[in-house]
Amino acid sequence: MLTKGDDYPLHQTPEPMALSGGNRNFYDRYFFNGYSADGSIFFAAALGIYPQLDIMDAAFCVSIDGKQHNLRAAKRMGSERLDLTVGPITVTIVEPLQKLRLIVAGNDSPITADITLTARHQPIEEPRFIRREGPRLMMDYTRMTQNGDWSGTITVEGRDIDIANCRGTRDRSWGIRQVGASESQPPPAGEFPQFWWLWTPLNFDNHACFFHSNDDGDGLPWNRRGVVDTISGTAEEFEPKAIDLSYHSGSRRIKQVALETGTGSLSITPRTGDAARTFYMSGLGYLHPVWGHGMDHGDLEVAHDVITLDPAPAIDMTTIHIQALSDTVLTVDGQEHHGIGVVEQLFIGPHATSGLAGIMDPAA
Repeated sequence: MLTKGDDYPLHQTPEPMALSGGNRNFYDRYFFNGYSADGSIFFAAALGIYPQLDIMDAAFCVSIDGKQHNLRAAKRMGSERLDLTVGPITVTIVEPLQKLRLIVAGNDSPITADITLTARHQPIEEPRFIRREGPRLMMDYTRMTQNGDWSGTITVEGRDIDIANCRGTRDRSWGIRQVGASESQPPPAGEFPQFWWLWTPLNFDNHACFFHSNDDGDGLPWNRRGVVDTISGTAEEFEPKAIDLSYHSGSRRIKQVALETGTGSLSITPRTGDAARTFYMSGLGYLHPVWGHGMDHGDLEVAHDVITLDPAPAIDMTTIHIQALSDTVLTVDGQEHHGIGVVEQLFIGPHATSGLAGIMDPAA
């Protein structure tokens, strides 16, 4: 089962590169987002590799003019992990850990793109994520995260958009998550009895900042870390004991987040009203009933749909996982830095310290 990957000095087991251990849920994934400071455009992309399922899928989404265009594709990859093209979507590693290119070739949707992300700092390795439901291993993975500047052009419905003024974030994660078709015998409590996830990659002129937290139903963190990174290359890690947060009434959407960083503080406020820009992660396949990650669509399938951006959607599995464009203030040694970024939020089940109850009951 030799493939192109076997010609690179990357082996970590006696097996060919096509093999990735014995867990069918192993995955290897790219994620990107980008946004203009005025919020007029928000875009995101992902490409996932599932070696044990022999599936590769990708998506490219653009949120603009009150609509979110979602272009998705999936293929059977024939064990070839280095062919990072799925239908019209291609990821190219121009310079590892520094520059990556995304191409969306002509297709039946109104979206094409040729864009490049250039890193603003060294990648940050997040702590390893390990979670079990009883004896069942649900996740065991590593992720690196990196902010950057975009260049290039996205075309939507015949309109060329220069994204040279856009910043954003990319990540790489690999390991074990629930992928592909649902298990025939899931854990007794269900596959998602409770999951509280907050992730905030933020861009400032002279800093990059990240904070994330995975909490249990009591509101206690089982994986939490923050980093304040300067563009010149010095990084400070922090792990706050508490998060001061509030939700918009009648929803599970974050109104504001505030926390201490060690040498200062961080305040993040998702935009509201006409300035709001909410991106639905279901466009990239997260919790999507048809285009979930690793699903088999045959040799190759490409699809496009449009979500009308409703400011107050029903709470369900396609709307609960979002990224909200946010304004943020970072205070370092008494000096304020103003920036922009996202609050990614996926809140399923209870979270006692912030008042969430039930599976999807809204905040009071």
